[in-house]
Amino acid sequence: MSEIPSREEALAIVQEYTENENLRKHMYAVEAAMRAYARKFGEDEERWGLTGLLHDFDYERWPNADHSPTEGHPSAGQEILRERGVPDDVLRAIMSHAEYTGVEPETRMELTLRAVDELTGFVVACSLVRPNGISDLKPKSVKKKMKDRSFAAAVDREAMREAAEDLDAEMTEHIQFVIDAMRGIASDLGLEGRNP
Repeated sequence: MSEIPSREEALAIVQEYTENENLRKHMYAVEAAMRAYARKFGEDEERWGLTGLLHDFDYERWPNADHSPTEGHPSAGQEILRERGVPDDVLRAIMSHAEYTGVEPETRMELTLRAVDELTGFVVACSLVRPNGISDLKPKSVKKKMKDRSFAAAVDREAMREAAEDLDAEMTEHIQFVIDAMRGIASDLGLEGRNP
């Protein structure tokens, strides 16, 4: 496996290309979930963390409302990341997290990225409406919110379920695992709640 940039180098890329604080927090949340799953699976935590941290770095600058497979996010950032020393397996994982690229997730890292991406955003939304933030959030509450189509309406519930299935993760356990990973960086994510 080829060398990867350090977390500090990856963070510098995120900060250079992404001004939106909430989008940065999303990348931190995905990084935390990827690192936790890498530990669980006995994989390379730094490599998986890098993948999570960088997966949306080009989203703000090159949004892709038309879901072009070759223009805009995540295609736009590929050459930038390649020039910064990001290896091909990480680049492929980043491409595979967006269904419209046509790059199907195959490796465990790719499947995990797709499985945690939408879910972390949904967990953030669930945490923000709770007085205690993420600290006492339970999978049961997340699943209840998933049934409420008006809550975080842009989130594709079916895609979240399918991604968890592709990872062979039982949904309740998967939600709990992601909550636990994000809880570890709750202050960085602004999810401590109003009653910390």
